[in-house]
Amino acid sequence: MSSLIDVTAATAPVRTPASAPPVEGPSPYFTREHLEYKEFVYDFAVSEIKPIAREADRQQKYPWATVKRMAEEGMLGISWPESLGGRGLDAISYFIALHQLARIDASHSLICSAQNNLDAAMIMDAGTEAQKARYIPLLASGRALSAFGLTEPQAGSDASALETVAEDRGDHYVINGRKHYITQAGVAEVVIVAARTGEGSRGLTSFVMHKDCCDLPSAKEHGIGHAPELERTPGLTYGRTWEKMGWRAVNWGELVLENAIVPKENVLGQVGAGYANFLRTLDGGRIGIAAVSLGIAEGAYDEALAYAGQRLAFGKYIAGYQGTAFHLANMATEIYAAKQMVYHAAWLKQNGHAYKLEAAQAKLFASELAMRATTLAVQIFGGVGYTNEVPVERMMRDAKVCEIGEGTSEILRMLIARQLTGIPNG
Repeated sequence: MSSLIDVTAATAPVRTPASAPPVEGPSPYFTREHLEYKEFVYDFAVSEIKPIAREADRQQKYPWATVKRMAEEGMLGISWPESLGGRGLDAISYFIALHQLARIDASHSLICSAQNNLDAAMIMDAGTEAQKARYIPLLASGRALSAFGLTEPQAGSDASALETVAEDRGDHYVINGRKHYITQAGVAEVVIVAARTGEGSRGLTSFVMHKDCCDLPSAKEHGIGHAPELERTPGLTYGRTWEKMGWRAVNWGELVLENAIVPKENVLGQVGAGYANFLRTLDGGRIGIAAVSLGIAEGAYDEALAYAGQRLAFGKYIAGYQGTAFHLANMATEIYAAKQMVYHAAWLKQNGHAYKLEAAQAKLFASELAMRATTLAVQIFGGVGYTNEVPVERMMRDAKVCEIGEGTSEILRMLIARQLTGIPNG
């Protein structure tokens, strides 16, 4: 089939990575302050993160220096009150940060997500005023990193199947169990652990626990990730570290609880209310992973568009061939659709509306888009796209886990169908 693109246009290069992207049009979701923050975070990612992203991925090394810079810019406590050490911005600003960081590197975006949304969000939602005053300043400043211990070897999507048990011993609990695939498990010093205190989904409780960072020399060198004033929880240790396909700069490992002793003042919320706490966190987390996925897709599109305007084949820039042009058109259209879904769900959350369905839909669509877009980007780059000489190879690996974390695509389709029909499915 002959190309429908004018040959003159096809032989003129499209924008390069150094040129300005198209100006974003008006949006019902963004104020001027939002757009300024978007530009700030993206510029930060380009200047601070892009130079080290490839090497951090290759070495599977936690990026202490750039996390320190993120902390200095308030990115570890974006939406939390200034009175508690946060940046004092709104929820949409938080999702903007995840989106823009992921355009450059998903690992840094996930670190931002973990620090803002996991422990901190649960403490803000369910914690006492004393717990908020104790933990939020530590987490927002990065003086302590955080992890959420939910997933277990036999309990992933089905949180009600948790086998970690907390036994009431009067003034404290004794907890035994193992947590797998936990983001920041090793580097975290503040950990929220889900454990069973009764039967069924109403028998789950959240506990705040403390451990040492697994890399104290680096934490001390960079002045983040270590709060020595936190008393360590006896019996809580870090287990193994997994080597991952993607998100390789993020610490991901195992928490081991062997007769861990937790005082009762470290219960987060009401005993037996843990399941509801987890679900609220996961609903917000789905918007977060949708924003990360959107950023990965847009980053891959940015790279593919720039390359297509520079790469000559048979005397023409490959952007002038219909096969490439149609790939770019599809990517851009789906990214536009995903933006509306992600920021609509974010707007609902920010304004106190129900958003469970919209969060699930945004996460499902954006995560699967990230996989499609990165695959197409690798295809557009050709042979070099299969090497780590260009970032689309890393982006493709980073995209896959977005279809798994915070609810697999299969679980989300079940949840969406149940929300639409009101009929249980399985």
